[in-house]
Amino acid sequence: MIGETENKGDNNMSMGAVGTLYGVGVGPGDPELITVKAYRMIRECPVVAYPKKRKGGKSYAHEIVELYVNPEEKEMLGLIFPMTKDPVVLEREWGKTVEACWGALKEGKDVAFVTEGDPNLYSTFIHLARLMRELHPEVPISSIPGISSVLGAAAALDIHLADGDEQVGIIPATADKEAMRQAIEHHDTIVFIKVAKVLDLMLELLEEMGLGGKASVVTKVTSPYELIWRDARELKGQELEYLSLMVVSK
Repeated sequence: MIGETENKGDNNMSMGAVGTLYGVGVGPGDPELITVKAYRMIRECPVVAYPKKRKGGKSYAHEIVELYVNPEEKEMLGLIFPMTKDPVVLEREWGKTVEACWGALKEGKDVAFVTEGDPNLYSTFIHLARLMRELHPEVPISSIPGISSVLGAAAALDIHLADGDEQVGIIPATADKEAMRQAIEHHDTIVFIKVAKVLDLMLELLEEMGLGGKASVVTKVTSPYELIWRDARELKGQELEYLSLMVVSK
């Protein structure tokens, strides 16, 4: 049974040693979609780090794993990630985040940083790991793959992303209309992440390309809050949550 046998094969914690920083992908939203290895690492690591909202609310990743974590048995380390482009603020706040993790790691404690989706696909863990390597290169860093929202969306929409020689693109949606046009032209299926902020622009572009009926949108896929629009045109003029993506299947 899961959890009955402790296997420390991947755990690097020992007295006097520097702890390991693990990026643990916990899937797109459904707690049952975390891997067995992710479950084990969350259970074994004495410190569980997670993105923390400034106003104190639970982060999405925290909600996914709370079924598996007893906060009375763990050191819960909430990390704030700045939502700004100000380089001074970014450097300062990211420095605080790295040092918060280092405080536990230097005591020999392994830290499991939980992130929705996969830690190596458009994740905050990527920058955290990069800075940790720069500032504290002695820290071992490892990642546990997770199921991406991209794959969750394909399942929720009951569509295939790519078959045979078809090409699929995973593209951050931006206000660069020409770049978005080229992405659509050069792929058979395109998943646009971070689409909420440019939704109307994307809908306008799809209409121009004769693909208005080929796009679907999913918000917080596989979670209890999941919303699906199989025809994205229904969303014109509306606002979406940040964790929304659009799938264009030609």
